[in-house]
Amino acid sequence: MACALKATFTRYKPHLSMIQTQVGAAIVYFLTEAAFNQGLNPYVYVTYRLLIGGLIMIPFAYFLEKKSRPKLTLALFLELVFLSFLGGGLTYNLFFLSLKFTSPAFVSSVFNTVPSLTFVMAILLRMEIVNVKSPRGRAKILGTLISLAGVMVITFYKGPALKSLWEAPIHMKRQHSVHEKRVLGPILSVSSCLVVSSYFIMQAHTLKKYPAQLSLSAWINCIGGVQSAVFAVSLQHKPAAWSIRMFDISFWAILYCGISTALATFFMVWCVKVKGPVFAAMFSPLQTITVVVSAYFLLGEKLYTGSILGAVSVIIGLYVLLWGKERDQSYSNSQHQSSLPSDETIAADKTEEANLAEKEEP
Repeated sequence: MACALKATFTRYKPHLSMIQTQVGAAIVYFLTEAAFNQGLNPYVYVTYRLLIGGLIMIPFAYFLEKKSRPKLTLALFLELVFLSFLGGGLTYNLFFLSLKFTSPAFVSSVFNTVPSLTFVMAILLRMEIVNVKSPRGRAKILGTLISLAGVMVITFYKGPALKSLWEAPIHMKRQHSVHEKRVLGPILSVSSCLVVSSYFIMQAHTLKKYPAQLSLSAWINCIGGVQSAVFAVSLQHKPAAWSIRMFDISFWAILYCGISTALATFFMVWCVKVKGPVFAAMFSPLQTITVVVSAYFLLGEKLYTGSILGAVSVIIGLYVLLWGKERDQSYSNSQHQSSLPSDETIAADKTEEANLAEKEEP
């Protein structure tokens, strides 16, 4: 019984890791929104968040991977700098800049295109093989299309709102100073999604050269934090913007989000190494679903039928794609096992070698 439970946990550990990552990201959304409403600068927040995440990862990376960490060459370091730029400063700052010109609901919905974009990029770069003649390949394509259709429903269709069943236990004051721009906002949102997809793809490439997952997570956060600090200073010259009061909402938001960033980066790096970039990206829609459901039950926000229909489609598409990938991996493993010599073949080869050696003896 214990062995069966251990085997089941090992098999679904990547799934649980990504679910935990997206749920943690949903909590980050509410803490961040509350901190921004109290005056926290978004670019300062991104800098502190990445630097704290990096500082948390450094001791684990140093002691646990001291002997297994590859040698860091100049070319590899420059690649890490570019990877950190994609996954750290550029991604987060584009996200919050697009949030300034649109709305949280729009940005979080558009962000769900990341799995589909990553899947298409992986196919173009031959990192993901799709055999349309096999059920596995058709499942991956169908799952991507269903998930993308669900994202489109969430983004463009509201439908009637559901009636609240009870009074919200948490009340959050919101600022209504969002300056919507029909062209610039969506362009920035789509750009952030393209950057995240590129980050997943490049991460898989870098892991082949630098397989130390903890060290890579520490590098991404630290270098991304420094890059974000340079960007933030160029936009925010007032020293008061960098001052954080102890134990207020901004302090707790930065602390929690820094810890969440460290864990999320490590889990994503590990899942990309074990399952590939498409697998890690496919769990991104769960963040929006968690945010929408939590906002309805905890904050009393309106929940529209379009969001429900879209969420169901996203989950179905996610399940279908993961089914295809699991079957793909099982098929690859079986092919690899069949290509290996069997015990009988090895024994026969050894017997033949022994007979030849006896004949060659004088």
